[in-house]
Amino acid sequence: MDKSKLYLRMFQIAYFVIGAAIVGLLVYFFVLLIGNHYTDDEKLVMSRTSVVVDEQGHEISRLYAENRDPVALKKIPKHVQDAFIVTEDIRFYKHSGIDLRGIMRAVMTDIVSGDKAEGGSTITQQLARNAYLSNEKTWFRKMKEAAIAVSLERRYSKKQILEMYLNQLYFGHGIYGVQMASEFFFHKDVSQLTEEEGALLAALPKGPNGYSPILHPKKALERRNLVLSLLQKNGYISAEQSVRLKGTTLGLNVHKIQTHPEFDSYIDLVKEEAAKKYHISPDDLIRGGYKIVVPISREAEVSSYSAFKNNSYFRGSNPKQSPEGAFVLMNKNGGVLAAQGGRNYVSGSYNRVNDKRQPGSSIKPLAVYGPALESGRYQPYSMLQDKKVSYGTYTPTNYNGRYNGEMTMYDAVTVSQNAPAVWLLNQIGISRSKSYLSKMGIELDNKDKGLAIALGGLNKGASPLQMASAYTSFSNNGTQHEPYFIQAIYDHQGKRIGEAQPKTKKIFSKQTAWYMTRMLQSVMKNGTGRAGYSPVAIAGKTGSTAYTKNGLRDAWFVGYTPDTVGAVWIGYDKTDENQYLTGSSNDAVRLFKSVINTVPNENKLAFEKPEGVTDLDEPIRLAGVTQLHAKGVLGKYALPALQLTWNEASDKRIIYRVYSEVDGKRTLKGEVKGQNTFRIDFVNPMSKENYYVVPYNTQTGKTGDASPSVEINWFSHL
Repeated sequence: MDKSKLYLRMFQIAYFVIGAAIVGLLVYFFVLLIGNHYTDDEKLVMSRTSVVVDEQGHEISRLYAENRDPVALKKIPKHVQDAFIVTEDIRFYKHSGIDLRGIMRAVMTDIVSGDKAEGGSTITQQLARNAYLSNEKTWFRKMKEAAIAVSLERRYSKKQILEMYLNQLYFGHGIYGVQMASEFFFHKDVSQLTEEEGALLAALPKGPNGYSPILHPKKALERRNLVLSLLQKNGYISAEQSVRLKGTTLGLNVHKIQTHPEFDSYIDLVKEEAAKKYHISPDDLIRGGYKIVVPISREAEVSSYSAFKNNSYFRGSNPKQSPEGAFVLMNKNGGVLAAQGGRNYVSGSYNRVNDKRQPGSSIKPLAVYGPALESGRYQPYSMLQDKKVSYGTYTPTNYNGRYNGEMTMYDAVTVSQNAPAVWLLNQIGISRSKSYLSKMGIELDNKDKGLAIALGGLNKGASPLQMASAYTSFSNNGTQHEPYFIQAIYDHQGKRIGEAQPKTKKIFSKQTAWYMTRMLQSVMKNGTGRAGYSPVAIAGKTGSTAYTKNGLRDAWFVGYTPDTVGAVWIGYDKTDENQYLTGSSNDAVRLFKSVINTVPNENKLAFEKPEGVTDLDEPIRLAGVTQLHAKGVLGKYALPALQLTWNEASDKRIIYRVYSEVDGKRTLKGEVKGQNTFRIDFVNPMSKENYYVVPYNTQTGKTGDASPSVEINWFSHL
């Protein structure tokens, strides 16, 4: 070959090399440009599982989009890292994001199979695909994958890339990341994984469902042993180790994710509070790795869930559709201990804890009796009118159709008499009542302007959570406590970012609160709250709203113990002629008692009178004097006297007033307290007088019926 041809040949080669280099450089810069365009550091931030725990640290629930607990690479044993590298990318530490050998193998596979396979992807490419791209199988997607992989290799070290990769892998069964996979399959921390356990985990990402050791143990064992062979082939373990490890079983100790539907209502209310009070969105909550401490009582939550499955508490007219219900229990300082938003509640559904219903007579202590006591014009033993009276077009009636003319506030509360409550509201004024309800967070609208407020006839009503919160004003010496579901909340680094600081409002005086507690205890002992059994000290009030003469629209119980406050509502979401309650408020009472009986130590507590308040004695019940006897005796100075004796006093607090009557003129001779005898000195033996005894109630200022009279002739009684 002559020199001219040689030079031409050399020039062509040089031109080709320079051209190829230029094209390569352009392609490289294009890859970098594309990679940088698609790479977003935020997408590499792994979502973290948030956990809800009680105040003792027991796990209640996990909140996650992907059930993951990211872990640092230094905590992952070297033999576990090696298992993933030999399985997924043996040249990981040698390439710059793209493995040309792997790509060539993938191309040949594609040609042979006539399809677009996934082979040839490096660990960096897999991270790029999982973080930024879809799973579509196109050449354009693979080009973007390669470009992003190169960009990632320029931004991060190999260890950083491997750490991100191991934390984002999917292992099946809703498990993401090697740490959570270790906990799920072996119930241990990733740092404790053995060689064969690490090999099993490395075997799964290629086909999490097909190789599941739970669903397909034989395939999983074969796949694990293949990983062990790769480890031995590449010099990570010896042949002897490989044989020994292949002879082991899968060694599973599955720690399955428990589902607890009994907590669903409560957890949804936790999510709502996190968004409202701490400005943590639902999406952030399930991705941010928060630790949320809640004041829940596991016993009360489980017990209330069980009670809601018991049809005996939910009696309705529709045989195809039983009534619904809502329940909430909080400690008297506002921490919510339990909540049930419905009988078949599922996460994210309609939560009746916040649903407003007409509260019936359970509103009376809040709307009528509490404000009346605060006015200073009424006391527990003040006499209230109990007559069927019309107030314009409104004529309230007693549920039993009987009227006493008058009765004490104590008794009206105990037996839930309607007429006295309406009469008393009319006396204190509707505006006073509404101001108290508003202060307690029970807002009434413009339509709520009549005396029906006394009986819970509200346009919008009140929710179980509102009612329970309002009743804390009785259990807390007159101070209402705002309910809360989150005691404290921590970020994924363990830093506390919020804690409960419930608002309080002074509603009633300590004296009013104590008087109401005593009267509401009577409801449970002698009145409408007697249904069911409980050894626990309870004060509370029933309530119901009528739908027809045969059934109810709503049944309520709101009550409290020395350290808890709760509310129960039972009813249909929609009441009509085909479905209404056939039970009564007794069902709500029994349900409440069934739950409170399971709360630890409740039966050891008793209501204690606060310092500085007057206690409320049991009511004095006047018993008529049916027998009166007189006897002539010698009194002072051996002068004639008369000894009167009557049937023994039923209550030692009753005062007996003794009267004499001559020619229609009555004279008080004296009185005794708690005794059944009285001596009248200096009786004129020649006079003829009638004597009788009248019992007197010091609590109410009312007298009872006079005894039969006796006509006295002193000589005839000697």
